Amino acid sequence: MVMKKFLGLLFLISILGLSLGILNARSEDMKAAAMKTKDVKTADVKTTDVKIEKGKKVKFDYTLKVDGQVVETSKGKEPLAYTQGSQQIVPGLESQLEGLHVGDQKLVTVTPKDAYGEVNKDAFRDFAKTAFPKGMTPEKGMVLELKGPNDQKVPATVWEIKEDKVVLNFNHPLAGKTLEFDVKIVSIE
Repeated sequence: MVMKKFLGLLFLISILGLSLGILNARSEDMKAAAMKTKDVKTADVKTTDVKIEKGKKVKFDYTLKVDGQVVETSKGKEPLAYTQGSQQIVPGLESQLEGLHVGDQKLVTVTPKDAYGEVNKDAFRDFAKTAFPKGMTPEKGMVLELKGPNDQKVPATVWEIKEDKVVLNFNHPLAGKTLEFDVKIVSIE
């Protein structure tokens, strides 16, 4: 149960683009990236002509699917809040929300390139089993929290267990994955 809560918190932090500085400054061609989007459903009655643009504080409800499976949703929770243009959410989603209004709904597919990147083979590291605390038995799929050089928290997934070593994967858990967002804009300030 604790691991499930930790994974949920780690995922939410990752969605906000705050984990490990994985998101780099977006390049000029970011908006031209290969993304599939479906038609925007616009609310019948608009309460304002305010649209999402740089500097606007936005709240939206969302459901995120990966490989057809729901991995996160704001249903039953507060909407996700961010400031447009501040790189608080994945770049591919942020660029596709630009110009939307309160009440608009949109399905957005974000490629790995515009989300958490492709899987980096150099992010897999071998550690001796003796490097783990006494009494801890690493298991495949377990998420560990390690300390980085500046005492920052660094998540790693136990990828493989060998005879005397454990392979840790330091890629973001959603690296290499296509993200499918179903969003509805709740407020824009």
